[in-house]
Amino acid sequence: MTLTHFDAQGQAHMVDVAAKAATHRIAVATGRIEMLPDTLRLIESGTAKKGDVLGIARIAGIQAAKKTSDLIPLCHPLALTRVAVDFGVDAAASHVTCQATVETVGPTGVEMEALTAVQVALLTIYDMCKAVDRGMTITDVKLLEKSGGKSGHWLAR
Repeated sequence: MTLTHFDAQGQAHMVDVAAKAATHRIAVATGRIEMLPDTLRLIESGTAKKGDVLGIARIAGIQAAKKTSDLIPLCHPLALTRVAVDFGVDAAASHVTCQATVETVGPTGVEMEALTAVQVALLTIYDMCKAVDRGMTITDVKLLEKSGGKSGHWLAR
C-alpha cells in the first residue's frame, strides 16, 4: 500500500484525478463536543451570549466544507452539490453530536470536506461557549461512510 500524495521521488503533490470518472460521491462524518451540563442548557435554551449556537455552527460547518481546499493543502477544490450539517443533543451525557453529509459529482471524493465541516462546526460551538466552559472536549471525529468512485461504498465498523 502506498500513500497517494507523494510522487516517485517522495515529494508531496496533488493527486492527478483527470482520468478518473465523474461519479456521484457522498461522505458522512461525525464528531461530538462534551461540556458541562450548564453549558448544554445554555445552548438548548438559545440564551448563550453570542446567540443561536447551533444555527451559527451549522453555517460554519457548511462554509468550512466549501473552503476545505483552502485549508488542507493537497485537497482539490470541488463543486459541492450538497452540504448538510445536523446536530443531536444528549442531555444525559452532556454533549452535542454533529453529523455532516457532503455530496458532489466529480472525479474525487468528499471525505475531507465532511470531516472539515464537522471539526469547524464543533470548534464554533467551542468558540461561542468558551466564556462559560473552557474545558469542553471535541472528540470522536471520524468518517462514517463514503460512496462513489472506483473504491465504491465504505461503511465504518
